Amino acid sequence: MGFCIPPVVNAQRKNPDCWPSFRGDPQLTGKSDASVIPPLKLLWTFKTGDAIRSSPVVCHGDIFVGSNDGFIYAINSSGKLKWKFNTGTAVEAAPLVLNNTVYAGSLEGVLFAIDAMTGELKWKYTTDGQISGSSNWIFEPDKKKILILTGSYDYNLHAVDAFTGDPVWKFESGNYINGTPALYGNLTIFGGCDGFLHLVSTVNGTETGKIDMGTYIPAAAAIQGTKAYFGNYDGVFYCVDVRLKKILWKTEGGGPFLSSPALSDGKILSGSQDRYLYCFDAANGTLIWKFKSLGKMDSSPVISGDLVIVASGDGWLRILDLASGNERWSYEIGSPVYSTPAVVSKRVFAGADDGRLYAFGPK
Repeated sequence: MGFCIPPVVNAQRKNPDCWPSFRGDPQLTGKSDASVIPPLKLLWTFKTGDAIRSSPVVCHGDIFVGSNDGFIYAINSSGKLKWKFNTGTAVEAAPLVLNNTVYAGSLEGVLFAIDAMTGELKWKYTTDGQISGSSNWIFEPDKKKILILTGSYDYNLHAVDAFTGDPVWKFESGNYINGTPALYGNLTIFGGCDGFLHLVSTVNGTETGKIDMGTYIPAAAAIQGTKAYFGNYDGVFYCVDVRLKKILWKTEGGGPFLSSPALSDGKILSGSQDRYLYCFDAANGTLIWKFKSLGKMDSSPVISGDLVIVASGDGWLRILDLASGNERWSYEIGSPVYSTPAVVSKRVFAGADDGRLYAFGPK
């Protein structure tokens, strides 16, 4: 057994039929190359045993999602169960699909590597705190080893060998790590409850810099070029140059940002607990538009072409116009949605607090 390198290389390229991770790519841009044409219709639902806070991911026609019932599910494109894996406790983090392996962490602090075809355990790695954020991945510099990067409530960012689950390095921050680590070259960038944005070398786990953001950073940052975009719990949204380690701009006045941003065409979008989805000018932070829902917008938006797909705590899934924020389509799920939709060619998948995974497609 061994890793097949070509599929890993290809995984770095956008594929409209595959949404393999929480934000779609290692830079966590939240942008899909898939084409979604509203209006959509409900194709099917799949019921799990408890609320779905985990964001679904899609690859090779299969959908993978965790549930608070303590299982990770693999569901085929027709909505039928392919397999389920017992993790023993709730899985709120989105899975990561890489090289026919599903990586997902549990609230018990265990990172599982599961065969994507069979549902059999390959290995597990235990941290000393819960895992709330999705994993990311990167090659080591010589490309002989792939690292899985996972934050934990034990204050550490863990780097483990993707094939064996053996620890490679870990970096200790000052408090819980909630979000998914983003990638910029050989640096990983993440915030947490210690109120700092950390820049850590993926080569050896040493910190190359940190920036004081005043209060904790609940969600992941999105990376474009040398810039990182993210919000904090005080409702301030930031753009930071990670090369210069400098705040370029900040926009105040929002509610707590538990949503991870999405980036496209000079726009940066993020949902807030004040019930708004904000669209900022990525160059200077000027507000372009905002859309108000009837519930918290903890779910992260996904951009597809000139559209934005977003869910909210009011139980609605919506498609908005990227340029104006005007609503193009909506569907009332009827139960709060805090997980982030997965977007692939002509289809959208969303998990809800009623324990159901919803699949939408063309009418």
